[in-house]
Amino acid sequence: MNKFKAFLKRKDIVFSAKRYGIDAMSAMAQGLFCSLLIGTIINTLGTQFSLPFLNDIGGFATSMSGPAMACAIGYALKAPPLVLYSLLAVGASANSFGGAGGPLAVLIIAILAAELGKAVSKETRIDLIVTPFVTIFSGVGLSALIAPYIGEAASALGRLIMQATELQPFLMGIIVSVLVGIALTLPISSAAICAALSLTGLAGGAAVAGCSAQMIGFAVMSFRENGVGGLLSQGIGTSMLQMGNIVRNPKIWIPPILASAITGPLATCVFRLEMNGAPISSGMGTCGLVGQIGVYTGWVNDIAAGTKTEITAVDWAGLALICFVLPAVLTWAFGLVLRKIGWIKENDLKLD
Repeated sequence: MNKFKAFLKRKDIVFSAKRYGIDAMSAMAQGLFCSLLIGTIINTLGTQFSLPFLNDIGGFATSMSGPAMACAIGYALKAPPLVLYSLLAVGASANSFGGAGGPLAVLIIAILAAELGKAVSKETRIDLIVTPFVTIFSGVGLSALIAPYIGEAASALGRLIMQATELQPFLMGIIVSVLVGIALTLPISSAAICAALSLTGLAGGAAVAGCSAQMIGFAVMSFRENGVGGLLSQGIGTSMLQMGNIVRNPKIWIPPILASAITGPLATCVFRLEMNGAPISSGMGTCGLVGQIGVYTGWVNDIAAGTKTEITAVDWAGLALICFVLPAVLTWAFGLVLRKIGWIKENDLKLD
């Protein structure tokens, strides 16, 4: 047993929730961002401005989502070069066999293939053959065997959430908005979760609302401590920057969570805000305005499909209220109350 532990340590193979559930998943989201998401944005620009070459570029980018996710995961797991490059084929196969739930299939299978590749890396004199062979053979083989089941399970769960949101928009608007918003601020990837579950439609709109409430909420609530720099870094960057402060005083998390519990059902019941763009956008909030661009992309897709006639002023007003105005006002108001009763003290929200 000691020899096995020493072998794992030498190979930097660490079985931990942090490495697989946080590091790998966060990296997967970055891989998705740099392929599917940016490709979708470029493709939308090409469609809107009648520039076919942008559609071509966007198509190439989106087609590489599987390899990009797997490569990013391998990088997070500190895979050596031969393993990392071999994961491109693994990602392509897992994403293809996984169907709509491909991102979750890529996450699981790329982790397994990467660790197996790391285990044999530089253990033989023919490493140039053995390492890629083991990584690709195990990854593609697992893709054929289990990726369809992983993908279908993820898709089924996503469909269940979306159907429940359609049937119970008020309750599910609260649940989805609060939970996905919390995931965005935690050191896990809300974007990867939404992508893995293919979360779109009303549920996707609620997710956008929850993520925006966290980012805009913390940005505005902490303005007195962090100024314009903090406003921008949290408002269009990430509310994860507050995680250290949350650990020290969990009460500072109450205002944005309450705001998300209000904006979520408003998004689903009043404005019928839907995310029909790339599912990953549902979990991005106002980060680089990706969530809002995703909603706009969905509007464009709906118009092209004939399910929507035009983008109205009400659409734009709903998007602005749900993603920016209400999160700012509600979180500031709740934060003010908590400051007055002493639950939030001076500099509790200050970023290092």
